[in-house]
Amino acid sequence: MDYTLLFDTFIETHAHLGWPRQRLLHECLRSAIRDGTLAAGTRLASSRTLASELNVARNSVLYAYEQLASEGYVLGDRRGTVVAAIASQVSAEAAAVHAGTSAASGGALNPAPSLPLSRRARNLRPVLGPADTMGAFVPGVPALDAFPLPLWRRMLERAWRAVTVRQLNYSDPCGEPGLRAAVADYLRASRGVLCDASQVLITDGTQSSLDLCARACADDGDTVWIEDPGYAGALAAFRGAGLNVLGIPMDSEGIAPQAAHWRDAPPKLIYTTPSHQYPVGTVMSLPRRLALIADARAAGALIIEDDYDSEFRHDGPPLPAMQGLAPDAPVLYLGTFSKTMFPALRIGYVVAPPWLAGPLADMRAQSSARGRVAEQLAVAEFVRSGQFALHLRRMRRLYRQRRDALQAALERYLEGQAVVEGASAGMHLALRFIDPLLDDQVVTARLLDEGIVVNALSVHAIGPTPLCQGLMLGYAQVPAEQMEELARRIVRIINQSFCNSDVAATPQNCFFMKII
Repeated sequence: MDYTLLFDTFIETHAHLGWPRQRLLHECLRSAIRDGTLAAGTRLASSRTLASELNVARNSVLYAYEQLASEGYVLGDRRGTVVAAIASQVSAEAAAVHAGTSAASGGALNPAPSLPLSRRARNLRPVLGPADTMGAFVPGVPALDAFPLPLWRRMLERAWRAVTVRQLNYSDPCGEPGLRAAVADYLRASRGVLCDASQVLITDGTQSSLDLCARACADDGDTVWIEDPGYAGALAAFRGAGLNVLGIPMDSEGIAPQAAHWRDAPPKLIYTTPSHQYPVGTVMSLPRRLALIADARAAGALIIEDDYDSEFRHDGPPLPAMQGLAPDAPVLYLGTFSKTMFPALRIGYVVAPPWLAGPLADMRAQSSARGRVAEQLAVAEFVRSGQFALHLRRMRRLYRQRRDALQAALERYLEGQAVVEGASAGMHLALRFIDPLLDDQVVTARLLDEGIVVNALSVHAIGPTPLCQGLMLGYAQVPAEQMEELARRIVRIINQSFCNSDVAATPQNCFFMKII
């Protein structure tokens, strides 16, 4: 072994680190062992010989050997120092994995190591897109440029000035009392929710609320019903809690369980988005709401009512929340400020039945972080001051204007192969393909190539087979004057996908787009 060449080469590539020579020698020998240059069983030069050959102090060599021995790379015996077999083998394998190569495969990429993932982790679906995606037509993101940010900064500053030393400690797991009271007052007045502040639990958003409800109200193997197609976040929460998820088909009035569902797969929990179904946009009728409450009560089930964008009703007055339709309704009511204010706020809430508020609070105290006092105080002021209601009125007008522009443009160009649904409320509408053989994921990919971000309805299927094909278009961020051109491009891509697929048997069948 030419130790001089080995050491000089290492110094050339690592001198910029400024290490002393004894550390350079230690790192050089360790690197040579890890990459196999000094193979298992190699007897190293004596400390005196190596010091002379490298022109370093003998103490530097002794330091290097002692360090290597303490790390398991070398062994000492009566005849000197030998590279350890186990250390060399393990280090070589680790280096190969890190580099993504294998000597046996001639440099080919190694497969990823098999990790002991749980069934919950393996069952998670991929996230549909980057969390910070904005533009046309990303669902679920409000018009962030219309939020009164200067006002919010002032409220946040006032909240921090009001925070006491005591409030810097771990806070109430149910949230700041002022915000809980403000939320209860707002929900009673605007949504007909029957509650007081003691029933309100402040969470870190809807996903946090869903996780809490799933873990507190059901055991492993219990059945939960979800609308099909439905919200992927709810699916993830319930699968993560070890629940048996059953997709219940939708009809024009909302989730539509049949007698066989109640008989053969009675639920412990029923998840629904009645004010504006996610993703199709159906508004659950009042008779269906009352029937679901009665049937759930008879079955001993709890309804999780996700009222995520109920504030934006464009056609007619909003229907009251299910929670307030019947005395002691078996309903957990979920809401969020992510859609009405901004997603980064990460504040949502659960309204629990009186008998369940205490157990939910206990579970949240055991499993959730506590804090963010200033943000909660600022939201409470935003609601109490009337600025929240003013902001909602502005957003309703803005979203209705944008909804009208998009709906009119789509209906102007579409003919025969797709229909607009779910436009009466919320911040998105659904464009449902009439022919189920038209692949919405192909359309989605082609639109993405043109910079238009949409969700395919089929990816929201809860069961193994998608019940509908189409597009989910979030219009809240898109100015009305851009809708015409964007609608033209969407319809053009749909038409191209239709004509290039097995759906169109002849070129004459490609007629459903008007000449644009």
